[in-house]
Amino acid sequence: MSALKVVEICAGAGGQALGLENAGFEHVLAVELDPNACATLRANRPDWKVAEGDVADEGTWRPEDYKDDLDLLAGGVPCPPFTIAGKQLGAADERDLFAWAVGLAGRMQPKALLLENVRGLSASRFSAYRQHVLDTLLELGYVGEWRLLQASDFGVPQLRPRFVLVALKEEYAGYFHWPEESEQPPAPSVGEALKDLMAAEGWEGAEEWAARADTIAPTIVGGSKKHGGADLGPSRAKAAWAGLGVDAWGVADEAPGPGWKPAVTAKGEKPGPKLTTRMAARIQGFDDSWKFEGRKTTTYRQIGNAFPPPVAAAVGRSIAKALRKEGEPRERRDAVHDHVYAILREASAPITVDQILVKLEKRGSKAMAVPDIERHLSYLSRDFHIESTERKPGVLAYQLDGFKAFVGQDGHERHELFKANKAKIS
Repeated sequence: MSALKVVEICAGAGGQALGLENAGFEHVLAVELDPNACATLRANRPDWKVAEGDVADEGTWRPEDYKDDLDLLAGGVPCPPFTIAGKQLGAADERDLFAWAVGLAGRMQPKALLLENVRGLSASRFSAYRQHVLDTLLELGYVGEWRLLQASDFGVPQLRPRFVLVALKEEYAGYFHWPEESEQPPAPSVGEALKDLMAAEGWEGAEEWAARADTIAPTIVGGSKKHGGADLGPSRAKAAWAGLGVDAWGVADEAPGPGWKPAVTAKGEKPGPKLTTRMAARIQGFDDSWKFEGRKTTTYRQIGNAFPPPVAAAVGRSIAKALRKEGEPRERRDAVHDHVYAILREASAPITVDQILVKLEKRGSKAMAVPDIERHLSYLSRDFHIESTERKPGVLAYQLDGFKAFVGQDGHERHELFKANKAKIS
């Protein structure tokens, strides 16, 4: 079968790219901001066209140049807008490109769209954001669906939940089926995955270490350029790594050699060896042939921020089957992620909280009290402009008045914030 064409934005070090390639997709363009990640892509796939720079800057690339017969638009847009560490600013974060990427599908008209992000985007805080994305896609002629996927269900030896959006044009949407966990290889333990690498420099304790590291790893965290150095995550993750016999307070230059023994800490602890970047890459599901460019910290950041290739490959194969209309089409079910947002969107005039409650009851949605509605409206106002008017003394009526997110506007504050913070964006 002929390869399917993909343009990938925010491509990073190639985790999603490698997975999609394994699923039968051919990259006609990869766009990435980080110079080290671009160097990694070029080193591994010299024949790919790699555009380096701000993906939303048409000086970097012109989306319309790639719209002809494009099968897939894919990407892993920045995660901080949806993380607790990033303060969950959502549409108010200058790094948020999710809504822009959805709109990009309207400009480029691919047959399918694949975007992945952190689990935080699945939280109730962003239910209206998700609903807006699905509504926008439907207006553009796509049927979208969200799914939380666990990397460990796809043979990746770590806990790594990723929230994935897949959207396809109407004629293909019914043929899309999410990959079944039962069809995926079982995830090895950390010890099984890394024993040969731990023993590569002659360390006699590798076998014993591997027996101790008998479960999958916690999520590898790459962090951002604001992060000081390479380590394996916050305190809870470090404790989990310690239970696997791994010192998570840094990344090693090489595997332990003959006679290696841990230094005893001030607390009397004997931490195990640190991981190397190659070990971290294997935990992420990269094969050993994939080379990373840059110094240790930047290499680790590239690895830690990647979409695990086996997960991308499984989703990519499902998309490829749908584009070829293989299998039996399934019945489409429209999911409503935020009923309050949906009611405001449908309202032709300002609406009070009491009116919202009545409409929620008619829709058969989960019951909410007045304080719940008011709190929810406050959440909505973080991502949407909501106008309030006094219907009568003490009674406010609300009307949805636009999305705050960057979707390509020339005058959006994102541009100035991006310029000011570019050195810290990754």
